[in-house]
Amino acid sequence: MPNFRRPLARLAFAALGPCLVAGAALAGEDHCRVPMAEWQPRAAVQALVEAQGLTVRRIKIDDGCYEVHARDAQGREVELKLDPATLAVVQSEFEGDHDRDRRPEH
Repeated sequence: MPNFRRPLARLAFAALGPCLVAGAALAGEDHCRVPMAEWQPRAAVQALVEAQGLTVRRIKIDDGCYEVHARDAQGREVELKLDPATLAVVQSEFEGDHDRDRRPEH
């Protein structure tokens, strides 16, 4: 369960909105199981994240999910793991949240 007392967590989840959070958690799994034919293109990932005011630094694939390394307007690092079909947030980590697992609620 996310700790919404952290301002950056609130900002990122508010900015990313329901379009990313709906159906996001994979029941405690850190990986995605989506056939490649169902994946959204990287350009869609970048456009979605940038539309939320984040600057994409890197997009890679990790455990079958898109992993996005980005920065917010204040220059803080944000790491998002996205379901490649729906682009829903599966896991998130914010600067200063080291060693803490962040998964959005359903």
